[in-house]
Amino acid sequence: MYRKNVFQNRIAKIRKLYLTLSDKIKIRLNEFKQLWQEGNDAAIFTELVFCILTPQSKAKTCFKCVENILYKNLLLKGDENQFAKELKGVRFKYKKAKYIIEARKKFLKKGKLSIKRQIAQFCDVHKTRDWLVAYIKGIGYKEASHFLRNIGLGNELAILDRHILKNLQWLGVIEDVPNALSKKKYLEIENRMKNFAEKIRIPISHLDFVLWYKETGEIFK
Repeated sequence: MYRKNVFQNRIAKIRKLYLTLSDKIKIRLNEFKQLWQEGNDAAIFTELVFCILTPQSKAKTCFKCVENILYKNLLLKGDENQFAKELKGVRFKYKKAKYIIEARKKFLKKGKLSIKRQIAQFCDVHKTRDWLVAYIKGIGYKEASHFLRNIGLGNELAILDRHILKNLQWLGVIEDVPNALSKKKYLEIENRMKNFAEKIRIPISHLDFVLWYKETGEIFK
């Protein structure tokens, strides 16, 4: 009974926090939706670059690196060494610079980026995610989910980073934070998070922001 009451109190805190954040979350998700509707291929590819950088690195640091890449006009022209030079504070920067170059090659057609068209060929976001994980080196299920959410297509997906997993354990959704996430484990926890979100009447895409805010004190990307 004590354990149950502890989780109920924690859920109440999350719901209370959500009430203060819901309007800001809706604005941010609408911005992501507009990016897909109005953004060009370079804007979409920029989000992919950001998500390639994020594993084991701080999101704000990665965002700053992406801003520098754009400012120096390297997105379509930079080589591996130029990218690595800009990835200050990003872990495994040489490996990630290589991943960016490899991803760019796959989406460049006659010198022009063509990424929106390839993503739009899928009618199911879960199939899109599977394709990204298989097609783009350096992208796992977390990064693919993050990318799709950031371009307005992934509202049904969970972004299971360390902040979210820690809080899912805190809320009693999972017993332990796994050391590694296979596809099977990822989908299992994602399904648990979906069921939990439905139970407490917070959309899963909103819950992600609430739990992120609880850890960082801000709504970011």
